[in-house]
Amino acid sequence: MSPTDTDHQLMALLDRVATGDETALKALYDLASSKLYGVAMRVLGKAEWAEDALQDSFLYIWRAAADYRASLSPPMAWMGLIVRSRALDLRRRQQAERIPQTQELDEVLADQLASDDPGPQHTYLAGQQAQALHHCLRQLEHKQRQVVTLAYLQDLSHSELAEQLRLPLGTVKSWIRRGLDKLRGCMAPFA
Repeated sequence: MSPTDTDHQLMALLDRVATGDETALKALYDLASSKLYGVAMRVLGKAEWAEDALQDSFLYIWRAAADYRASLSPPMAWMGLIVRSRALDLRRRQQAERIPQTQELDEVLADQLASDDPGPQHTYLAGQQAQALHHCLRQLEHKQRQVVTLAYLQDLSHSELAEQLRLPLGTVKSWIRRGLDKLRGCMAPFA
């Protein structure tokens, strides 16, 4: 199945999830969870935490599916940003639990009382970043965009990419390196 076919399938599922279709949520989970779990694992490094972040992300996707706009970002990029954000939030909470007991009471209370839901500013910034990433990806040459997307959204290694695309390993590595350099430059104003 090509990335475009997968995107269309994911968009259709997100549309159904937005209407409260639980079957669509299960199908979306079955189709995307392994890739999104990889995103959570890269951020958190622990399987248990990654599973928690993934579950929290799909609960958020269930509530926010109606907010998804295909014109702003591909579905995997949107969901990947949600998973990354939830994983970073979880990592911050895990680190906060290791705070020495000598910390001032008001700081501890602020950490414990903070809402887990992203505020309007966080949601707005996430949308802006997703839109900027989508714009920057479109500026890459087709082959660079293809290898970067496959490498990061499908979590393929360089050798797996070379095998799948039937290209020399060095070519794949060069395209990824150049593509990431261009993305860094393009995304710098949004960091």
